[in-house]
Order: sequence, then C-alpha cells, then structure tokens
Amino acid sequence: MKTTMFMEPGKVAIEDIEKPTVQAPDDVIIHVVRTCVCGSDLWAYRGLEDKEKHSENTGHEAIGIVESVGSDITTVQPGDFVIAPFTHGCGHCAACRAGFDGDCQNHTDNFSNGVQAEYIRFQHGEWALVKIPGKPEDYSEEMLKSLLTLADVMATGYHAARVANVSAGDTVVVVGDGAVGLCGVIAAQMRGAKRIIAMSRHEDRQKLATEFGATDIVAERGDDAVAKVMALTNNSGADAVLECVGTEQSNDTAMKVGRPGAIVGRVGLPHEPKMDMSSSFYSNTIIAGGPASVTTYDKDSLLKAVLDGDIHPGKVFTKSFKLDAIDDAYQAMTKREAIKSLIVVD
Repeated sequence: MKTTMFMEPGKVAIEDIEKPTVQAPDDVIIHVVRTCVCGSDLWAYRGLEDKEKHSENTGHEAIGIVESVGSDITTVQPGDFVIAPFTHGCGHCAACRAGFDGDCQNHTDNFSNGVQAEYIRFQHGEWALVKIPGKPEDYSEEMLKSLLTLADVMATGYHAARVANVSAGDTVVVVGDGAVGLCGVIAAQMRGAKRIIAMSRHEDRQKLATEFGATDIVAERGDDAVAKVMALTNNSGADAVLECVGTEQSNDTAMKVGRPGAIVGRVGLPHEPKMDMSSSFYSNTIIAGGPASVTTYDKDSLLKAVLDGDIHPGKVFTKSFKLDAIDDAYQAMTKREAIKSLIVVD
C-alpha cells in the first residue's frame, strides 16, 4: 500500500509498504477515504523541529471505512464509515470521564501518526472511533471535508473555546488564522459569543473568519495587535482568548489581550521552551488547554452540528490533492497557497 514518508526538511514522498494488520485485540484497520495536512505537520517539514530522515510521517487526521477489527472491538464492524480522531481515548479512565480524552491515562500511544496513507492501524479503537451514518458515497465532497475536520481541527478549535469557558455574550479574541483558529471562530459562535475578534493579516483567511462569525479583524501583530484589541474593547480586553498557533509571540499576545480574570484556551502546539508567567499572576489570567477531546466533542455535539448543516468547517480546505501529490499538498500550505490541504485517497 501507499504511505507518506518524511524524507528530509522540505520533502515528503510516497512509498509502498506492507498493509497494516491487526496486532492487538483493540486494533481497527481502516481504509482511508480522506486525509489532510495539518499545520503541526509543517514544523518538521520547514526544518523548525528535529525529525529523523526517512521516517514515518506525522499526518494524523482521517475518515475512512473499517476493514477489519480485533477481538475486543464491539462498537464498530467492517464496512462502517468512521472518523479516526488523532487521539485514542479509552472512554472510562478519569481523564476521559472528565471530558479530556486527549490525555487518556490508560495508554501511552494516545496519538495518531502515519495516516496520510491508503490504510491505517488505529490502536484502542473501541471507544475512540466515531461512526458516521451511511457510506462516503452518501455525502457531497463539501460534507466529506467537514466530516474530516472532526478528526482534529474543528474539535481542537472547540477545545480552545471550551476550556476558555466561552459563554453567551462574551467578547472573544482568536489568535491564529490557520484551520484551527478559523474553527475556533466557529466554536466561539456556537457557544454564544457576542463579539469575536479574529487576528489575521491574510485576505482569504479574513474573509473566511468573517463568514464563520468573526465580528472584527485585527491584522496587526505583537504590541500593535494588543493596542488594537484594547481600542476595540474600550481598554477592557476580552473575556476569553483562544491561542491557536503555539509560538512565543502568539502566546505573549494571548496573555495581553484578555481582561483581568480572562481565560486563555491554548491549543497551539507549543514550540517554545519557556513562557513568562509573571504577567498572568498580576492579572489573574487563567491558562488552560492542551490536546483536544476529539471523541467527546464529536459524539456530544460536533458530528450532529455538521450533519445538520449548522456549521461548515470543511471550508478550511481550499486545495485538494491526490495522495501521490502529497509533497505538493505540503508545499501549498508552506507557501500559504492553501489554508489547509485535503488529500483524496479513495
């Protein structure tokens, strides 16, 4: 079968490897229908973090058809159409029961890798997989795109809003205009925010943020961005801040644009070794966040919201590619020619 390998910074490639098989009683083998490139995949691709050459790629978002299951699997069966979250929660440990299945305590292999492929082995699939009614052919391409976002970016944007306790009438700042940030705008609107300030300096992303519910756009960065948010909020600051990037600057901005007592929901994968926490002490800023509770959110509300047509997060996919053109998909995002690249596998 075909799978994506990380060759070196600036290059991924397709290789033929053995098709995965069931290795543990709670394994599920999935025939991938759609996958994609995540912003976090670009860190190694751009040479910004170390990764071994010619190694399994970090792709981790997929929807597909169950092909075979281990002996412990009772919730899905061959032929089922499923969302394969990037997390593998068990559903019954303390973390999962509390709604934090991104931090499942029952196994260490809690995250997907290598799913930019024709087939994947999904570990711990009994609770984590999310069944989609019907078959892929029952859905439009636009709907398939939205369903795919439920493997990561829509749930991650929602996680930022949830841990920031976005509530009806709130003013919310979203730091980051990638797919997660844009989905954070959707999530803030779902949770009743009155004002949503999206930070973006790219016209295509500004337009999509506005379509998703942003009421204001801030194109500035750094201290200029903080000043703009303060001007927009009569120097009060936001009730909640969604940090959806992970850089030192984005975190610094997020800490400065909230009012005293604001909650910062952090879902941008951190790539900085240190953070100055002194300012948050004096402003009573609450900091929360981490890996998204994908399965919890999908089952509780997000899958229904997509199927009912209440939200359309699949619009973050602005270019589509065949699996054989995987490097072109990475290049499109690296060059900001695509907000998020869709990979059509089958």
